[in-house]
Amino acid sequence: MAVRGRCTKVLPSELNKVCPERGDDPTMHPRKMSDFEVVPNLQQSSSSVSKSRRKAHFPTGSNEKENLISWIPENIRKKECTYFVESSQTSDSGRIVCECGYLREQHLEDAAKPPIFLGKEWDSSRHIQEMPTDAFGDIHFTGLGQKMGKYVRVSSDTPPRVIYHLMTQHWGLDAPNLLISVTGGAKNFIMKPRLKNIFRQGLVKVAQTTGAWIITGGSHTGVMKQVGEAVRDFILSCSHKEGEIVTIGIATWGTVYNRESLICPMGGFPAEYILDEENQGSLSCLDSNHSHFILVDDGTHGRYGVEIPLRTRLEKFISEQTKVKGGVAIKIPIVCVVLEGGPGTLDTIYNAITNGTPCVIVEGSGRVADVIAQVASLPVPKITIALIQKKLSVLFHDTYELFTEGKLVEWTKKIQDIVRSRQLLTVFREGKYGQQDVDVAILQALFKASRNQDHFGRENWDHQLKLAVAWNRVDIARSEIFTDDHEWKVQGSSLRSLYKRSAGRVTFTVDPVRDLLIWAVVQNRKELGEIIWAQSQDCMAAALACSKILKELAKEEEDTDTTDDMLALAEQYEHKAIGVFTDCYRKDEERAQKLLTRVSEAWGKTTCLQLALEAKNMNFVSHGGVQAFLTKVWWGKMCVDNGLWRVIACMLFFPLLYTSLITFREKRVQPMGCLTRLQAFFTAPVVIFHMNILSYFTFLLLFAYVLMVDFQPLPSWREYLIYFWLFSLVCEETRQLLYDPDEFGVVKKASLYFKDFWNKLDICAILVFITGLTCRLIPSTLYPGRIILSLAFIIFCLRLMHIFTVSKTLGPKIIIVKRMMKDVFFFLFLLAVWVVSFGVAKQAILIHNEERVEWLFRGVVYHSYLTIFGQIPSYIDGVNFNIDQCSPNGTDPYKPKCPETNEDNKKPIFPEWLTVILLCLYLLFTNILLLNLLIAMFNYTFQQVQEHTDQIWKFQRHDLIEEYHGRPPAPPPFILLNHLQILVRRGLLRRPATHHKQLKEKLEKNEEAALLSWERYLKENYLQHQQCQEKQNTEQKIRDIAQRVDLLAELLDLDRVKSTGLVEQRLVSLEDQVHQSAQALRWIMKALQGNDFSSGEDMPPVGFSKASEMKEVDLEGKPEESQPLYHVLARNLLYPGSHTPRFPVPDEKVPWEVDFPLYNPPAYSADHKDMAVQDPFSPSLDSLLKINYNTMDGLIDRQSFHGLYAVQDGLPLNPMGRTGLQGRGRLRCFGPNHALHPIVTRWRRNLDGSIIRKSLKKMLEVLVAQYPLSDVWALPGGSLEPGETLPLKLKWILRREFWPQFQNLLKQGTEIHKGYLDDPRNTDNAWVETVAISVHFNNQNDVEMKRLNSFLQGCDPELCIRWQVLDKRIPLHANHKELLHKVSTLLGAYY
Repeated sequence: MAVRGRCTKVLPSELNKVCPERGDDPTMHPRKMSDFEVVPNLQQSSSSVSKSRRKAHFPTGSNEKENLISWIPENIRKKECTYFVESSQTSDSGRIVCECGYLREQHLEDAAKPPIFLGKEWDSSRHIQEMPTDAFGDIHFTGLGQKMGKYVRVSSDTPPRVIYHLMTQHWGLDAPNLLISVTGGAKNFIMKPRLKNIFRQGLVKVAQTTGAWIITGGSHTGVMKQVGEAVRDFILSCSHKEGEIVTIGIATWGTVYNRESLICPMGGFPAEYILDEENQGSLSCLDSNHSHFILVDDGTHGRYGVEIPLRTRLEKFISEQTKVKGGVAIKIPIVCVVLEGGPGTLDTIYNAITNGTPCVIVEGSGRVADVIAQVASLPVPKITIALIQKKLSVLFHDTYELFTEGKLVEWTKKIQDIVRSRQLLTVFREGKYGQQDVDVAILQALFKASRNQDHFGRENWDHQLKLAVAWNRVDIARSEIFTDDHEWKVQGSSLRSLYKRSAGRVTFTVDPVRDLLIWAVVQNRKELGEIIWAQSQDCMAAALACSKILKELAKEEEDTDTTDDMLALAEQYEHKAIGVFTDCYRKDEERAQKLLTRVSEAWGKTTCLQLALEAKNMNFVSHGGVQAFLTKVWWGKMCVDNGLWRVIACMLFFPLLYTSLITFREKRVQPMGCLTRLQAFFTAPVVIFHMNILSYFTFLLLFAYVLMVDFQPLPSWREYLIYFWLFSLVCEETRQLLYDPDEFGVVKKASLYFKDFWNKLDICAILVFITGLTCRLIPSTLYPGRIILSLAFIIFCLRLMHIFTVSKTLGPKIIIVKRMMKDVFFFLFLLAVWVVSFGVAKQAILIHNEERVEWLFRGVVYHSYLTIFGQIPSYIDGVNFNIDQCSPNGTDPYKPKCPETNEDNKKPIFPEWLTVILLCLYLLFTNILLLNLLIAMFNYTFQQVQEHTDQIWKFQRHDLIEEYHGRPPAPPPFILLNHLQILVRRGLLRRPATHHKQLKEKLEKNEEAALLSWERYLKENYLQHQQCQEKQNTEQKIRDIAQRVDLLAELLDLDRVKSTGLVEQRLVSLEDQVHQSAQALRWIMKALQGNDFSSGEDMPPVGFSKASEMKEVDLEGKPEESQPLYHVLARNLLYPGSHTPRFPVPDEKVPWEVDFPLYNPPAYSADHKDMAVQDPFSPSLDSLLKINYNTMDGLIDRQSFHGLYAVQDGLPLNPMGRTGLQGRGRLRCFGPNHALHPIVTRWRRNLDGSIIRKSLKKMLEVLVAQYPLSDVWALPGGSLEPGETLPLKLKWILRREFWPQFQNLLKQGTEIHKGYLDDPRNTDNAWVETVAISVHFNNQNDVEMKRLNSFLQGCDPELCIRWQVLDKRIPLHANHKELLHKVSTLLGAYY
């Protein structure tokens, strides 16, 4: 029966016989019900599964298979019917089935005649039992594509945490950044081709870019098929790495066709599954394009919708988990996407909106989606039963006759509640301006819900920014977060969770924008980094720092493409810095140059100029403004237009300084005869440089003279002068190495010193000189000492090239020489191959057993190398062979050994033809090929440097200027005087190093703040200029024109809709007037009846015009919502604290005066055992007759603030209309239940006592409390106990001794509301009426407020009390928010 590779179709009783993993073991028998034991909800697997990423579509490995086989049966169960009861219905084939839907032979063996259930009716709660699951593993869809996936059969009562553990730990799925729940039509439906493509592309784009999970029903039909095909098309069009989209199908096990092939108690690895749509009948096949399947089993067959409760619980559980990605921790957001759909889809949308889940409705997909989309822009009062009936007749034309009048009422009520929560509802319309893609609509829906989410006194930008960072969707961040509508201010506390801090840092950064920018750059978030840079304060330093970071990262990156991208991005940041500096320099040269040398605390106490140099940003350093600053530094206090010949003349004859030959910038140096004039001249870097050149040339001339003319056994005075001179050079190098005004530390200072090539050359020359000097002072090594000193002279001469960097012509040539030396170094490796190969072959062919090493080196390397330059050995071809020029036996140390010769005539006997061929080939490859290659390399290097000669020279001249700007003014050897002065000041006097010689300046706080504000202002100008340039781009113009055309078309459509709406509004107004007239006539009849003109009737209340409160639809299609005409919270379909549903009451059926024949509300009255006084919870006529309404009934006040209320059949009627529920619900009494809500407020103040304002209005703080066993905050008030003046909840907050003082505060307060309160607990016969009193403390030193705070501190520890910023999104009960709105209006405060 068993087929290799798959599990065959079997009965449940035969499961253990046919699983290919178990084979046909005769010891295996079907188990009975008693064999199954209860297992814990969740047990850990025997060996943990790695949390690293694994490809879900790959076959399961051996270790994972063992884990699944051991873990799943212990933790996941299925359901089986244990009692066969014949059903009145039959199967599709006409056979008898059980009430569960399965055939008799598909039950367990004990289920046919269980004695304990004999004669009893079938009950799912008792006759269906759980047992370990028998279907899990890898599912293999046969046919084209050969697709793989994961599957598991689970009980409908499985805890969501177990399933989530299975998916993340055993299936290897990463936790999602977003959960997309797609719902809609379960049957195949037709979508417009363009809308279908837009939906498919947008769905997979949002899943792929955000790392989302897509959850559907999993079957190969309807919306699930659309999702599967979208994923399939994306995978086929993308690379293997990009095509990983997690698509989870949650389906009902009992409705899956061919599910028998998935049954295998030890797991199917893989289980073969055939997708057979032709023969599926009323069942459904699984969709082959989903990656994972959760098959929900309730023990029945053929019943759809079983998976919905478990799917809802699983989605809710996942949305409560926290995902950490790249240092960003977010609650996993969830969004519901709706296509088409029927009644079940409407329930799903309603439940999602009720639970706070944002929904995206795709208009144009049909049925429910189109009904909601078409009424979403209307005010709720306009969504009437007649309108919904009209929409259903058009969109449900095939099944419209199935809609009863009760269903129409229910649909109208649910759609009204859905549209009322506009912040959670997003309608995607094809071609809508600003919403061209479904992925944008999905992400915008999440941000829209986040913006309107309740919070505690702060904007939700931090949460929105976390979402954008986790999704890496900068386009959404730019359009939804960083907009002109918001003043985006970054606070340290709100950004701490957006990036990680190293463990070594104890204190938190003072500049979180900087750290977030670094994080974005390091994480390769290009667009996000640009947005954050635009918000940064020290923008020029930030851009240069980012450029440096990217260039350093590029060195570590192995991927060439990534390296190129990093370097390109680094160049963009450099251009940003150049753009900002250009605008600054044009505006104010002096302040712009101050930006270059300002010490930036945020970027490591460095300067912009230093950052540019470290990053090798040649474009920035070669900027005209930077070069002008360097030139000014180079000339010191002198004017830059002084000629060089004037400087040299004054150097040679300094009294010329007191003439007008040299001019100075500073006025205090201008007067003749001033001593500062002399100091200003000789401390200028240009003078110090030329003085050092003169000194260095003198040193080299004296050194050369000693080596060639005056090198005696005993040193002469000239030689001693050279030693003294060298000692001054050593002291200067030591100063450069150890002098640390920036307090870098010895290690970093040394690394910076040795990083400079010229410093290395200096050290090398000094060490060689010292070595030669040591040998020179020893008589026996006098000559080697002179040789070593000669080599030192060469190195000292090479040091002269550093002087040429000041020259615009010769400076770049030094760079060319340095780069060519690198080319030669790599070229020598190629050349050595040919030289050695030819030399060894030549030596072996010509000479026999040459044992002298020096002649071996000459023959192999030296002669072969000289051959390249034309010095060909005479004996190589035998023609010019002369035996007198060689040594036959190799005994003459001054002659090479002779080649192989004939002993008779002493003629060469080696193959001349071979040596000649080898020589020709050698010359061909070395002279022609390799040397020309070297020339080409030199030419390329030269051209590369020559193209950027100006930039290179401007960049490298900084090092020379910086060196001589910080160098002591005296040249060697007189520089020792300056060294002695530094030693005395630092060593003896302990004075700190001065910074005035450095190219950096630490500004005062006020000056720095003003400078940065000026820079930020010009940065905004630069960004605006960039935007203008982008708009001038032809492609951008075309896009803008297309958007404007779309907007114009939309406005025209809206204008047409508006005109139609005005006509409808006038008709509604006319209907209201007719309705008022009818009510007036009824009232007249009542008056006549009161005068005994006719029989009595109830007097109708005077109507009011609903049309007067209707608002027009604005041009954006968004209605201006006004206060609801009727109570809303009192009509929630599910009554709080119970499982009792209300009867649906649409807005138009709320008034008692409106006829509603279908109205049949259920009755519910809770039994409050903890309340001493309460009306009967099971009301009978006798008990109701004892209640006295509209008066004081003992201690209970049954009088309403709205006057007399009607009583019908012994029960009072809610004066505000129907609620959908009879009885008193959870309230204490029938009729009005009185409450008191004190609203205690004070002004929100800064630390200095000033009142904080927002939108020019003062901000309030309100006293709120969180009571035990409650998850929400509320005002400190509540229901009044009979005979009490203060609510019990208020007494919990205040200590007893403060109760009288608080009553006095209430008497002095302002009453802002007195009457009906829209409360979810209200019913048709019981409702809440409250008195809301505003108690405001205007003065922060108010004695009563301080006393109140002191008594709050000693209250119940289980209570949470706080002063909360008053805002419209404060998380309180909705009816409490209305009271707060009235308080803010009364005090003229921000709301």
